[in-house]
Amino acid sequence: INNVFSREDSLSQKKKIFVLDTNVILHDSACIYYFQDNDVVIPITVLEELDQFKKGNQSINFHAREFVRNLDALSGDKLFKRGVKIGPNLGHMIIKLEQEFHEQIAFNFSTKSPDHHILNVTYHLHLANKTRQVILVTKDVNLRMKAKSIGLLAQDYKSDYVKDVSTMYTGKRLVENIAPGFVDRLYQAPYEVNLEELPVEEPLVPNEYLIIRNGKKSVLAYHNPFTKTVQRIAKTTAYGISSRNAEQVFALSALMNDNIKLVTLSGKAGTGKTLLSLAAAIEKRKSYLQSLYDNLGVIQNVFDSKDKNYQRIKVMIEEEKLKMEPLSYIRGRSLVKIFFVVDEAQNLTPHEVKTIITRAGEGTKIVFTGDIFQIDHPYLDSSSNGLSYLIERMKGQELYAHINLEKGERSELAELASNLL
Repeated sequence: INNVFSREDSLSQKKKIFVLDTNVILHDSACIYYFQDNDVVIPITVLEELDQFKKGNQSINFHAREFVRNLDALSGDKLFKRGVKIGPNLGHMIIKLEQEFHEQIAFNFSTKSPDHHILNVTYHLHLANKTRQVILVTKDVNLRMKAKSIGLLAQDYKSDYVKDVSTMYTGKRLVENIAPGFVDRLYQAPYEVNLEELPVEEPLVPNEYLIIRNGKKSVLAYHNPFTKTVQRIAKTTAYGISSRNAEQVFALSALMNDNIKLVTLSGKAGTGKTLLSLAAAIEKRKSYLQSLYDNLGVIQNVFDSKDKNYQRIKVMIEEEKLKMEPLSYIRGRSLVKIFFVVDEAQNLTPHEVKTIITRAGEGTKIVFTGDIFQIDHPYLDSSSNGLSYLIERMKGQELYAHINLEKGERSELAELASNLL
C-alpha cells in the first residue's frame, strides 16, 4: 500500500495527491468531489475522528454521518487498496493506513496527536511520490504551518471561498451628476421612474439601494425588480427605532419590504445591524435568537414602562411570540410565517447558512446579520464564512437584499474604538 500511487497508472503522474484533514470533511461532507481528476487520500486517523462526531444535531455531526454514508456507497463491494474512482472525470480515493512514524516527525512532534498522525501519512506519501505533488488540505492554520516547516505543501479548503472580500457587493451605490430635475421627479407622485431613465455605467442589481445626487439635491431610492423601476425610499421608523443615516434607511427598507424574503446586513459593531433587524421583526409581529436580548432592551426602553408598546413586548415574550433560540433549534423544523433573525452569522459555515434558508416555509422572512471581520470560529475567515458566501451567491436575486453598514451609531467612543483598536 505504501507506494500504491507511485506504481499506478503512469498517465496520471502529473495529477496531484490531496490528503484531507478531518476538519475539511466536517466543514463539507461533499469535499471529495471538488478535487477534479486528482487523487484524494483519507488517513485512517480521519475515519477514527469522524466516528466521534457521528452522534449529535450540529452541522459537524451531519457532515460526519453524511461523509461516511457517501464513502460506503462509493466503495460498494470494492476494496480501498488500489483506490476507488470518485466519479466521471474525477480522481481516485484511497483510505491510507497508519505507518511507523518517520524519525523527523517523531523527533519534532508528539506521536499521540491525531493531527501528527495525519502529518506522518502525508510525509510518507511525499517521500514515496517524487513525480507528483502531495498536498495536505486542512482548515487548521497551525497544522498547515507544521506541514510547511517540514517541507510539505499545505492548503486551506477553498471550494466555498469568496475570492476577494474587498470587492464584495455592498448593496448600495452613489449616483452623482444626475440630470437637473431627476431628483425632483422622485419627490413627486408616483415617486418612481422607469429603470432605463437612470444613467448608470453598471446595470443595477435587483433591490440595490441608491443615493442619487444632483448638486446639493439628493434622494434615496432602490431598484424594484418587480416593477422595473427606481423607487424613492422615505425614512421610516420600526417600533420606535428610527434610522440615523442613509445606510440604516436602506436596511429598514429591506427589512420591512414583504417582497424581499432574504436580507443580509453586514458591518462592524455599533452600526445597528441587530437593533434594526429586531425592531423590524417586532414591528412585523413575528419571531428570534439569544444574543438579541441587549438590543431588545434598547427597543423596550424607548418607551415608558407603562406605555402599551413596552407592555406589548413583555406580553410577546411571555406568550412566546418573541423567542430566543440557539441555532440547533433549526434542524428538522419548517419555518412558516416567521420573521427569523440570525445574529453573528459570520460564525456560520456555508452549509449551516444553507440549512437555515432551506427551512423557510411560506410567509417567512430570514435576516442574517454579522461582521465578516470579527470571526470566532477557528476554521473560518472573512472569505470562507457563511455570511460572506451568502452575500456573494445571492447577489442579483429578486427575493434578496443586502446592505453593508459602515457608519457606527452606538456612540462616539464606540466608533473611535472600532476604528482604532
